[in-house]
Amino acid sequence: MGGSSGKLISKAGNMSLLHNPEVKTESATFGMGCFWGCDSYYGAKMGVIRTKVGYAGGKFKDPTYRNLGDHTEVIQVDFDPKIISYSEILKGFWENHDPTFRTKAQYTSLILYHSPQQKEVAESTKKTQQEIISREVITRVEPASEFYDAEDYHQKYRLQQHKDLCSSLGLKGDLFKTSHVAARINGYIMGQASLKQFEEEAPKLGLSTEITDYVRKYVIKMEGSGFSC
Repeated sequence: MGGSSGKLISKAGNMSLLHNPEVKTESATFGMGCFWGCDSYYGAKMGVIRTKVGYAGGKFKDPTYRNLGDHTEVIQVDFDPKIISYSEILKGFWENHDPTFRTKAQYTSLILYHSPQQKEVAESTKKTQQEIISREVITRVEPASEFYDAEDYHQKYRLQQHKDLCSSLGLKGDLFKTSHVAARINGYIMGQASLKQFEEEAPKLGLSTEITDYVRKYVIKMEGSGFSC
């Protein structure tokens, strides 16, 4: 995928990077297989403010990637409901994994709702899926429980392969979980949105010309590649 730009990307403009926009958000939490792909896919959705991946849905205390217990790999998406609805978030959930596939707890299909309204939407959309799929939809719909952050190297995994870019963006530690810019570029770098969308958003994110040029190359290269882990 190319882990380095070949030379250090200029840090000019970093003071204006949009790491933490002042937006009132709602959270959506769900598991749909490997969480690396989810992180990129949702990161590029308009209205998504931040993403982080982790483990939830089980009772085992303090899970880790190597010792998950009964937990599932999940993503937590913080979104602006004025721009994207919970229904639209779940549309991507249903379209990008097989909710009938029986697998181990780590990759099972799971929706963890944060409100009665989310529960209603989740159950309604599950019912709709069952009406159009002949096999049993096994997606679990449950109340959100404790969310355990995944290890740092899992956060924005695809973006972290571009080490010079991350350095130029000033990304390290918790910023990989909380930064709006990190979420957006983690999606763009994997071609999860159009070039037109990127060109319109890049100035709003505070990206320097050099960083914009670098990311643009990957948007063009990867555009249309689809959802992948």
